[in-house]
Amino acid sequence: MARNVEIKARVESLAAIEPLAAALSGQEPVFIHQDDTFFACANGRLKLRAFADGSGELIFYQRADDSGPKESFYVISPTDAPDSLREALTLAYGLAGRVKKHRTLFMAGRTRIHLDRVEGLGEFLELEVVLRDGESAHAGMEEARTLMAGLGVAPEQLLPGAYVDLLAGCGQP
Repeated sequence: MARNVEIKARVESLAAIEPLAAALSGQEPVFIHQDDTFFACANGRLKLRAFADGSGELIFYQRADDSGPKESFYVISPTDAPDSLREALTLAYGLAGRVKKHRTLFMAGRTRIHLDRVEGLGEFLELEVVLRDGESAHAGMEEARTLMAGLGVAPEQLLPGAYVDLLAGCGQP
């Protein structure tokens, strides 16, 4: 399985962070609308991500629900039929929740900087430091901490879990 180190943080203003992310990246951002459907899964998390162009990805991942930088193991399988796959997986496993977001993606070396506007939740920053085969998670955690500092994100802003967990806490499906 592929691996990365991730953090998620609640932020007050994506507009304040965007120029910092752009400076770290040195590249133009990519704007993405994502519709993630989560399914019941005993061994981790299973979500179907649908994109505005009609394509999608089935993503299985395992990671601790810690608030600090954490290692994540994942498998991504592309699909050209996310709507029918969503229906089949919902019937087979049961719907665990749905998250819709607008994401601005910056790349800073091997790290994906996500500036997310999540429907029903607000504004968030995610970092995903992609690890090389055999690389220690510690190296990715240090890189995430360095980027957090450069983006002005304090440790107390970090969140455990996933957006779907936060929505469930708000009483939304």
